[in-house]
Amino acid sequence: MIGWLSASASETQITHGQRIWLYLLAVVVMLLLVAPTLIVIPMSFSDSQYLEFPPENWSLRWYRFYFSSNEWMLATRTSFAAAFLTMIVATPIGVMAAYGLHASKLPYMRLAFVMLITPMMVPVVLVAIGAFYAYVKLKILYTMTGLVLAHSILAIPLVLIVTGAALKSYDMNQENAARSLGASRFRAFMTITLPQIRFAVISSALLSFLASFDEVVIAMFISGGDNPTLTRNMFNALRDQIDPTIASISTLMILLTTLLMALAQIFGRGSSNR
Repeated sequence: MIGWLSASASETQITHGQRIWLYLLAVVVMLLLVAPTLIVIPMSFSDSQYLEFPPENWSLRWYRFYFSSNEWMLATRTSFAAAFLTMIVATPIGVMAAYGLHASKLPYMRLAFVMLITPMMVPVVLVAIGAFYAYVKLKILYTMTGLVLAHSILAIPLVLIVTGAALKSYDMNQENAARSLGASRFRAFMTITLPQIRFAVISSALLSFLASFDEVVIAMFISGGDNPTLTRNMFNALRDQIDPTIASISTLMILLTTLLMALAQIFGRGSSNR
């Protein structure tokens, strides 16, 4: 332990002992961020009719209720379907937009970038209200199509930013060399550029999935009927009554999010090693 504290932590010869305050601060920040989330997990195993921490009696009662409820299962299927379709729609559009902005020599590309990420800067409730009134006119309110379109509006900027960041460190001369040898722009992109930025593309696809799966504000306005989302039902359950089922669902969502992020990191490490 003493040897580790005296060891160099960086090329500047600063030791781990001199950085111990920074490590402690990082631990405190992590605890503040993670602790509220981890509290939900034991609450989901309570046998009480109400949200209770710590639980007096442990049980899988609310997990059984969740998996046996037709209403919750319908909402779960809707959320997974909407998230998957949002990922399918937003990822290629965002990648193409990022590539176009990066490769284009036209002026005002910075303005185009700002316009494309506008949905991230506008309050989500305004997007939800606009989508609601537009969908009433288009007669796609409470439909899967409307839900996917609205969620794609939020997901595309995420894909654009992540993929654009990857392209900034990519040398376009490699693609230009392939095109000079007779490859079309599409073939050069698919065989030269895409393999080198695939980790960013996969990461942005996962972010698109999670952005749709976790979204609640827009879902409150435009989902319902035969297509209620899981987050919408959770919000309603918390508003109308303190239903411990939401704790079990939240725990499952935490596990899903953690698993997807872990897979992205594993894939990225494997890509970097190759």
